[in-house]
Amino acid sequence: MSKLSEYRQVARDLNVDAVALVPGPNFTRAFGKPFMSHERPFLAVIPEEGAPAAIVPNLELGSWALVEFDGAVFDWRDQDGYDAAFAALTEHLKIGSLAVEGQVMRVFVQVALTKAQSDLRIVDGEKAISGLRVIKSEADVAALQVAIDVSERALSHVLDGVQIGQTEKQIESALIQALFAEGADDLAFSPIVVAGDNTARPHGKARSDYAVQEGDALLFDFGARKDGFAADITRTVFVGDVSDEGRAVYETVLAANLRGFEVAKPGVTAHQIDDAVTGVLEASPFVDRIRTKTGHGLGREVHEAPYIMRGNHEVMREGMVWTNEPGLYDLGNFGVRIEDDMLVTADGVRALTSFPKELLIVAR
Repeated sequence: MSKLSEYRQVARDLNVDAVALVPGPNFTRAFGKPFMSHERPFLAVIPEEGAPAAIVPNLELGSWALVEFDGAVFDWRDQDGYDAAFAALTEHLKIGSLAVEGQVMRVFVQVALTKAQSDLRIVDGEKAISGLRVIKSEADVAALQVAIDVSERALSHVLDGVQIGQTEKQIESALIQALFAEGADDLAFSPIVVAGDNTARPHGKARSDYAVQEGDALLFDFGARKDGFAADITRTVFVGDVSDEGRAVYETVLAANLRGFEVAKPGVTAHQIDDAVTGVLEASPFVDRIRTKTGHGLGREVHEAPYIMRGNHEVMREGMVWTNEPGLYDLGNFGVRIEDDMLVTADGVRALTSFPKELLIVAR
C-alpha cells in the first residue's frame, strides 16, 4: 500500500479530493496484483487524506483479500446490481471531486458514480496518474529485461525453423508457442508476423492463405509479457535472398535506428529524437515511404508515455524506457521496421534489446 501516497499527491496536484483507479496497469502498480476488467464495475478510490475505499464484485472478494487493502470495501452481487455499492461508497467518502483514468475508465462506471452523487465533479487525470509510471525503477527495468530476453530467445528459435512455403499463420503460431515455451506469462499483444507485400502494412495481420516466397521480407513485431511488463521488438529479415532494393531500404532503416542511439540522452526532447531519426529517412531516396513516428514509451503498457514524435517536447529523463522503431513502407511492395527497447541512463541510452540487427537472410 506504500504506493498510495503517490496517488494522494496526484490528487493534491490536480486540486481534487481523490483519485480513482480501475483494473489496468495503474491499478496493478498500486495494489500489486492484476484484476480483470469486465462487465462488473470494480474500482478503488484513494482520497487526498484518509483511508481508501473500494467497490469490489462479490466474486472477487477472495482475490481482493490478498491485496491487504486497508480501507472500506463495498461489494455487490450480479443479481442485486451495483447501484447500492456506489451509493454507499460516495456516502462513505463524502468527496466533491474525483480524478479518473480517462483512457481506462469506461463510461458506465462514470455514469454509476454520477448517479450515486449528481454533484460529483469528475476530471480526467490520466496524464498525471499514468505519469507515475514514466520513470522505471530498477525492479521495473529488471522485469522488462526478462520479458525482452524471453522474446529474443523465442525469435531465435523461430527464425531457425522458417521455410519457404510456410504461411504467415504457421510462422505466427510457431512464434506464440516459442514465447510460452521460453517462459512468457502472456503475450504483450497479438504478434504481427507478415511477409511480402503484407510487411508494408505497419499493423498487418498474418494470413493463412499466403505462403512465404523466396525474396520476401518477413517482419516480426511481438513481445512477451512477464511479471506485468511488456516487451516490444521488431525485426525484419529476408527469405532465401534479398533484392538490391530490399538491401538499400534495410540499410536506410538501420541507419535511422542507430541515429536514435546517438542523439538520445537526458535533457533531449522526444521531438529532437524523432527529428533526428526521421531526418535520416527523409534524406534517403525512400522519403515517400515514411508512415510512422519513431516510437513510444514501454512498460506495463505496450504504448505509454513518452511518445517519440515531432511536436512532443517532453524532456527525456533517466529511467524512461521507449521504443526506437523507424520504418519504411511501400504499399503493394514491402516494408522494413527495426525496433529496439531503450533505457535512458544518466549520460545516454542503453539498449535492453540485443538481438542482432545486421541484415539477415533465413531459409537459404
